[in-house]
Amino acid sequence: MKLAFKLAYKNLFGAGLRTFLNVLVLSFSFVIIILLNSIMDGWDQQAQSDSIAWEFGEQILKLPTDKILSSKEKFPVIIGKRLAESANLNKGDKLQIRWRDKNGTYDANIISIIEVFDSNVPNIDTGQIWIDIEKLWEMTGLKNEASYFVADKGYESIEIPFWQFKSQGELLKNIKDLVAQKKTGQSIVYFLLMAIALLAIFDTQILSIFRRQKEIGTYIALGMTRSRVVRLFTIEGSMYSLLALIVGSVYGIPLFYYLAEVGFAVPPADQKMGLALAPVIFPIYGFKLVFGTILLVIFSATIVSYIPSRKIAKLNPVLALKGKKQ
Repeated sequence: MKLAFKLAYKNLFGAGLRTFLNVLVLSFSFVIIILLNSIMDGWDQQAQSDSIAWEFGEQILKLPTDKILSSKEKFPVIIGKRLAESANLNKGDKLQIRWRDKNGTYDANIISIIEVFDSNVPNIDTGQIWIDIEKLWEMTGLKNEASYFVADKGYESIEIPFWQFKSQGELLKNIKDLVAQKKTGQSIVYFLLMAIALLAIFDTQILSIFRRQKEIGTYIALGMTRSRVVRLFTIEGSMYSLLALIVGSVYGIPLFYYLAEVGFAVPPADQKMGLALAPVIFPIYGFKLVFGTILLVIFSATIVSYIPSRKIAKLNPVLALKGKKQ
């Protein structure tokens, strides 16, 4: 095995530019796979965390409702930044709203915007005005009624007419499904990058075996079994992945560290798509992601190196020593 690695090392570095290009393309695939997946994992965690904090609960929501309780205004309300921007409203503004009570009768009054909160969760922001529930009961006559209820972690589901309890897992399912869908779409990019890199390795192995038939014949004539020669060329091909891991680490680790510090900026237009998107997403480099990608690259490179190497078993060593191409 030690001899095989030495020979593989010598042949790879002897190939010069061809080896460098194969390693560079494979390392680029390695870095891109980790980078895109880490960004998606970061978005997944951020979206779930923000949704729990602002909308789904199992804790006190981050809505600044304490501002309502301490306000001296008759109809104090809080709104989100999206509604404020779309309606051209600011903190301290007063405006008239109209509503219907439980009997369908219209009424109107002046509300005061006492706070504009900044949240990444559009469901609690877009078109939503938050007001004290007791004030809302007074306005509508719907005493002790609500359409939105947040339970704590110790809540046990019970049958309540006209109300359906949903666990946190059910409420977060849409986010998880969306992230999974995005990852599936990105897998096409991974496949194309890996296919290009592995095809280059495959072609290089075929060319190497064709041009080095005399060398292969010499190995066999010196007593090396065909299986050992196949193993030698397979190891030589798989070493592309090890070199790609080293090269990818040289420029990939600084890039990963930089993005972990400053994050990945989300364009303002994307933040208005109705998704729980923060202005900056910080990638998450999980052990499973990094280790799994390393294994994928090494395994794939080994397989595409072994496939053409099987042809060695069919070579005639006598003809190979004579320099006749087979």
